Amino acid sequence: MADLNLLDFYKDAALAIVQLHMTFPRKVELYVEDLIGPDHVDEFGLHSKRHDACFGTLLWLAEEGYIRYQTTIRQEAVDQTVLSGKTLVLLNSIVDAPITELPDWSLSQFETRERSTLVEHIRRAVKAESSEQLAVVMRIFFERGRTA
Repeated sequence: MADLNLLDFYKDAALAIVQLHMTFPRKVELYVEDLIGPDHVDEFGLHSKRHDACFGTLLWLAEEGYIRYQTTIRQEAVDQTVLSGKTLVLLNSIVDAPITELPDWSLSQFETRERSTLVEHIRRAVKAESSEQLAVVMRIFFERGRTA
């Protein structure tokens, strides 16, 4: 049985990476609420553990060199955020064995290759809302990133 915190981590990382891929090369603010929805602080002004975990995921992605950012906006967001070159190469790499739904083979060779990129597999896993698919594709992403 997978640890729920790791499944949340994979989902948060995937959502952040896909969002940054869609805006690349622009630097953007990446708000935790945009990834996991609204959070209500408690009577002491502290965020929920879920919010803290998502924010921690963003910081971890930066520490490991997957994203770059200029500063944090309290514990709400990372500002001036962009994918690193390493991550851009990883996302655009071709996955030989399908890990999400098979591409439509009636497409052109170019379109078929584009649908076989790691970022497209991540997008499909997020869209399917499948923790299993997301865990598999993000493990592949992080394994490849370790050697990049």
